[in-house]
Amino acid sequence: MKLILASNNGKKLHELQALIGPLGLELVTQGSLGIPEAEEPHVTFVENALAKARHAAQLGQGPAIADDSGLCVQTLQGAPGVRSARYACDHGQIEDTAGRELIDPANNAWLLQQMQGQADRRAHFTCLLVAVRHAEDPEPLIAEGHWQGILLEAPQGEHGFGYDPLLWLPQYNQSAAQLAPEVKNTVSHRALACERLRDLMTARWDLVK
Repeated sequence: MKLILASNNGKKLHELQALIGPLGLELVTQGSLGIPEAEEPHVTFVENALAKARHAAQLGQGPAIADDSGLCVQTLQGAPGVRSARYACDHGQIEDTAGRELIDPANNAWLLQQMQGQADRRAHFTCLLVAVRHAEDPEPLIAEGHWQGILLEAPQGEHGFGYDPLLWLPQYNQSAAQLAPEVKNTVSHRALACERLRDLMTARWDLVK
């Protein structure tokens, strides 16, 4: 069964395919089908993920999955949250037309600047996954996962993407970017959300684990 991924992020495609592939699902990016990216005007992860999934399902004429993920920092009242991918752009630190290879480091640098002098460095990644059978599916599957950690004062690690180099995981004595990919794919916010989504798909879409 093919499932349209409402994203063109290659690393996200790789992670999600590894996590839900065992259900016999093949993810295809919306870009490969000529589907433009959806607007993400909402302030919550669930609203954005649902909007993206419905958009991809409508234009792709098939079932779709979308994720909205981000880093939520306790002392910043949940910021950068849904604006995680464009945090530095929103604050004039870099043009939003710059490539992801430039925006990610700019986001990290801007976050570290906001955290200067902050004693409370608790933060967590949130992943909200939504899957729909079709654009007007009245029963979207919704799964959420969180990954708790502490913000470092400088990036560490070469794996992962986004804010992974900044989130320290005390239980592993490593940053998210230092974890081996095969470990990350079992413990991350996306892994936890996928596990819940797999259960929902098995129960509601008659897929077999």
